[in-house]
Amino acid sequence: MSKTPLPNLQDIEKLTAFLPRLYAEGFSPVLSWGGGEKLKDDSFTLPYPNYNPLVEEFFEHVSSSWLDYEYNPEQAYQMLKDEQAVRTASLAQIKTMLTFCVRGERFSDGHWAAMIEKGYIRRLLERLNEIKSELK
Repeated sequence: MSKTPLPNLQDIEKLTAFLPRLYAEGFSPVLSWGGGEKLKDDSFTLPYPNYNPLVEEFFEHVSSSWLDYEYNPEQAYQMLKDEQAVRTASLAQIKTMLTFCVRGERFSDGHWAAMIEKGYIRRLLERLNEIKSELK
């Protein structure tokens, strides 16, 4: 778990403000896919997502005050997949899971979209809304 400072109420409010926008009807995290073309030498380029600017803005906010520099990716993913664990997660645990969500894009193009589309981000933001109401 993170030994860095925990996000404050303002940080929580910034993130939870994205919930209705990221999950609005008709919202798509990826505007288009680039790459995936065969080149003259028979090699090819890997496909990559052109993200909706809202997705980029969300993950910029996550990167600004939600990173757990000591997180274990496998442990974070196991927590993230467990809906009950997310429902009862502490602020430090949410920070760890959000770190997994943001960092995964470095290793797998389209990771951010998958985190949104599979509902992982929704559950984390809903849990943050609960924590926010307890802090007020």
